[in-house]
Amino acid sequence: MKTGAAYIRVSTEEQIEFSPDSQIKRIRDYAVSHEILLPEKFIFMDEGISGRSAEKRPAFMKMIGTAKMKPKPFDVILLWKFSRFARSRQDSILYKSMLRKECGIDVVSITEQLSDDPTSILIEALLEAMDEYYSINLAQEVRRGMNEKFSRGGVVSVPPFGYRMGEEHFEIDDDKANVVRMIFQDFLHGMPYRQIVSKINDMGIRTNRGNLFENRTVEYILTNPVYIGKLRRSIEGAEQRDRYYQGKQVVTVDAGHIPIVTAKSFDEVQKRVAALKKGWRGGTHGAPEDYMLRGLVHCSACGAVLTQAVRGKALQCQKYACGKCSQSHYITLDKLNQAVLNRLEADLGEEELEIRIEKEEKNVTKEVSRSLLDMEYKRLGRVNTAYESGADSLEEYRQKKSEILKRVDALRLELDRAGQLEGLSGTAQYFKKKLKGVIPGLRSSELGEADKNELLSSIVSKIVFNRNDNTIQIYYMV
Repeated sequence: MKTGAAYIRVSTEEQIEFSPDSQIKRIRDYAVSHEILLPEKFIFMDEGISGRSAEKRPAFMKMIGTAKMKPKPFDVILLWKFSRFARSRQDSILYKSMLRKECGIDVVSITEQLSDDPTSILIEALLEAMDEYYSINLAQEVRRGMNEKFSRGGVVSVPPFGYRMGEEHFEIDDDKANVVRMIFQDFLHGMPYRQIVSKINDMGIRTNRGNLFENRTVEYILTNPVYIGKLRRSIEGAEQRDRYYQGKQVVTVDAGHIPIVTAKSFDEVQKRVAALKKGWRGGTHGAPEDYMLRGLVHCSACGAVLTQAVRGKALQCQKYACGKCSQSHYITLDKLNQAVLNRLEADLGEEELEIRIEKEEKNVTKEVSRSLLDMEYKRLGRVNTAYESGADSLEEYRQKKSEILKRVDALRLELDRAGQLEGLSGTAQYFKKKLKGVIPGLRSSELGEADKNELLSSIVSKIVFNRNDNTIQIYYMV
């Protein structure tokens, strides 16, 4: 009596006629009628997995590994249909050939019986080609349907951070939406990615998947138009390298959900993101060396960024160097560094410093911190109850309590900072206090040039150098 194995695969829950129970029952009936012993340990099953790639089917690969054992554990592999074995002709030919030639194991479809006649090879190849065509065509039809739904503003993806799924459109998740607003606000106020990430993680906030935030997580949120009521999609399928959906195939459409941030704030953020990315905000070829004014100084004639010249000892208008600006703005770096530091100290000493703000924003950090604090106190109450009821040991109680109190301290610190800023934000008094704290770092010889650049970028949006009268104009970021 031959020993057999069975391989069962279903792609989706909707394939009722190919359900695992149905396939197993028919295969067992076939095994009995053909005097094939079918041990339970040789029944391999992949549920809810596509047949397009063998490597992504763990039970299939386990079956192939078992078949290679010496002596061979079974003589034949029974299938419901050949399409269950593989939807790719390449995989089908590769593994069937290997099983037959190297292992002496046949692959048999119980519903697509083939004779020993040579023409059966052609019939089997035709069945495999039809299965592969069906799989590819189905994928194209699904993508076409999703693209059509997307073009009408319909949802074809999971909700991003800050939203939850409604009946037809995304709905705002108030607590997470405030975190999104906080990220946009902090970024517009000059906070670098890594500082935003540290702040969010310290507050105990996690991604939708429960992971820590990273720089790329923050950048993804800042560049996602979903937060201004739009949807975006790569109509030809997402490219692995296009992490932020900025490729040529990406389309953006208006959607029916409520925006979390204003279009104006989103546009301002995109400008800053683009400035940070543009060749380290300088647009030079290769990786420029760090220096305090990197990406901040602009030409008064054409507005382009001044980039390094003379082996990093001076700056020159980028467009002038390319022949696109008619006026040279050459200046040594040491001279410009000193002029900027002197101007900062002079502004600090001014009795009246004129600062214009179009609209005062409410401090979102305060709302987020309060909401999260309430949640942590509730968690603390549940931990106490679990310990008192005996559900948690003393060690478990201490560990959980310590983690909660650590987050509480971080949230209280953010709440205190937000409270300090509430009455001062947008005033010359607050800005001078911030400027006073920055200048010593910029003067320090212990701080690296990259850190100085990040520090200066937190208070300065740009510096315009005028070659005609050798003056600079500093635009502060409040």
